Amino acid sequence: MDSRLVQNKQMAVKEGDLFEKCYKFTKAKEIMALGLYPYFRTIESAQDPVVYMNGRRMIMVGSNNYLGLTNDPRVKEAAIRAVEKYGTGCAGSRFLNGTLDIHVELEEKLARFMRKEAALIFSTGFQVNLGVISALVGKDDVVIIDKMNHASIIDGCRLSYGEIKKFRHNDMDDLERVLRDADGKGRLIVVDGVFSMEGDIINLPAVYELARKYNARIMVDDAHGIGVLGKTGRGTCEHYGLEQEIDLIMGTYSKSLASIGGFVAGDKDVIHYVKHFARSLIFSASPPPASVAAVSAALDIIEQEPERIERLWKNTRRMLKTFKELGFEVGPSQTPIIPVIVGENETAFKFAIMLQQEGVFANVAVSPAVPNGKALIRTSYMATHTDEHLDIVTEAFKKVGRSLGLIG
Repeated sequence: MDSRLVQNKQMAVKEGDLFEKCYKFTKAKEIMALGLYPYFRTIESAQDPVVYMNGRRMIMVGSNNYLGLTNDPRVKEAAIRAVEKYGTGCAGSRFLNGTLDIHVELEEKLARFMRKEAALIFSTGFQVNLGVISALVGKDDVVIIDKMNHASIIDGCRLSYGEIKKFRHNDMDDLERVLRDADGKGRLIVVDGVFSMEGDIINLPAVYELARKYNARIMVDDAHGIGVLGKTGRGTCEHYGLEQEIDLIMGTYSKSLASIGGFVAGDKDVIHYVKHFARSLIFSASPPPASVAAVSAALDIIEQEPERIERLWKNTRRMLKTFKELGFEVGPSQTPIIPVIVGENETAFKFAIMLQQEGVFANVAVSPAVPNGKALIRTSYMATHTDEHLDIVTEAFKKVGRSLGLIG
């Protein structure tokens, strides 16, 4: 290593330089040295039920590609045609020069799909929550969130000038306590439709009744619900028959919609306001043409092929039943996100690497992302998984679970 670089690092540690925390961060390197690091793994193929790592075939149960559309020929062809017509980027924000006719067309299509008056698209799902929450919640308002909400919701709340209140996960008595304490202020309740680690669904009917009682508005982040829940895949609100009652529905493209980006749908006047005050929209480059066209094609397929959702749920029911019969703890999961709770962080790291050795790719969640002692292997399923794929996953979990003493 260059002697000047060593000297700079030593100075940082001595003098409390801003980078001191970076030089002292060793936890990830310690896990790497043990051969147990399960992050930033490099995949060499499309996000299909089978992927390749270092030339080796792996069954993928760590993807959010619920309907199996990211490698669908029709979606890819739509993206290719968009690049041929519009190029690879828009070179500006939606606010100025970056709005194409296909952006507007997708917003109209999303509004129809979500059964709302209007929709607004952003370059990432994370930016939707940053922009919408910070635009709507002012200094005299309160934003009320479930403690297990996604990080983007939390960061959107932090960017707002309002007061942030949390309630215990899916606990409606605690939500009512928070609403009661916030009396007299503008109130926005923001909840995940499907919680991304636990795989459970928000008790939206109860949230709605409390919102009516306390004159609060509701925003549902349905990133993991769209394409999964509801008779026609329109998400958590359709699942509960509350599409017209919920004020704002947020969604992302990086799950069932086979691309990257996000949107919010709701009342046209609210969407118009957000369009003019959401900083993450105004000051970000607009979504690239290929991404927009891919989403539009994916929406068409979802409407034309409802059997995809049926196959997704067939696979989900099978794996939930399998894990329970094997003796694994799967928590409150009700969706294609099925966590296998393994206990300590180190056990989760070992479990993931051992699964990889068995030809199965699954994700890891450890504290502080989950409570201490509740580290988990996060599995998620696709409509395009076959019985053969799931047989391999079952045998791998059985073998590793027994090896680590988690099941008999």
